[in-house]
Amino acid sequence: MRKLMKAFVRDERGVSAMEYAVLAGIVVLALGAMASAFNSSISTMFSGLFSKVSSAQSSGSGS
Repeated sequence: MRKLMKAFVRDERGVSAMEYAVLAGIVVLALGAMASAFNSSISTMFSGLFSKVSSAQSSGSGS
């Protein structure tokens, strides 16, 4: 039993997977923070783009 516990404590295969999971969590939090910070500017950008496309479509179809 003692050998099994020592082998379990020395086994480091799961450590790198845990580090990647923590890093992925940090990236997700950072992306979420950026999305909430730029939400209004992105919405304004797409609204302007939609109005320009709509006006181009209406002026192009009348010709």
